[in-house]
Amino acid sequence: MEEFDNDDDVNEQEPHNNDIDTDAIESAVKSMLRAFGEDPDREGLKNTPKRVARMYPELLSGYRTDSKKLVNGALFTVDYDDMVIVRDIEFYSLCEHHMLPFIGRAHVAYIPRGQVLGLSKIPRIVDMYSRRLQVQERMTRQVADFINDLLKPQGVAVVVEALHMCSMMRGVRKHDARMTTSTMLGSFRSKIATREEFLDNISRGAGPLKI
Repeated sequence: MEEFDNDDDVNEQEPHNNDIDTDAIESAVKSMLRAFGEDPDREGLKNTPKRVARMYPELLSGYRTDSKKLVNGALFTVDYDDMVIVRDIEFYSLCEHHMLPFIGRAHVAYIPRGQVLGLSKIPRIVDMYSRRLQVQERMTRQVADFINDLLKPQGVAVVVEALHMCSMMRGVRKHDARMTTSTMLGSFRSKIATREEFLDNISRGAGPLKI
């Protein structure tokens, strides 16, 4: 399906630093280091506030992604109405509760109704919603709703699996606990056989989620 892709003029979603107050982040990091009992002027930490300030525009670039530029006209009319699946899409996000990472993979499927989307666009859609302060449940629904609104397909399914640092590093400290969320729309919700075909496909050959 690679021939359906159209990346020639796509902005590679570089973060727009002027949309985030990096000076304020740098100042806040210095204050945090002092609050930790550290010296922000010591050699190992001297440039840390600047590094952190440069990091967040990249980690949170999904807020500023232009969805029209992301799709970039990569919608194609086809006489095809079988299931399309893109599985094992890796993503990285920040939990909005503790601003710690959650890391995992997304599996996305849809059944076309006359149109398909360029192959690389589905991972880009996942990135658009993961590169924000997020909760996994909302991210799963946002990906499904975006594809549903864009393509008007017969159905959309999204399953997301992730390991959450906020439960691995602190709190309950359960290192192997993973969270799975799903959104099923259209025929994936109304037809058990369709849903089971999708779930069988993404479980086949899947290894355990690891960091």
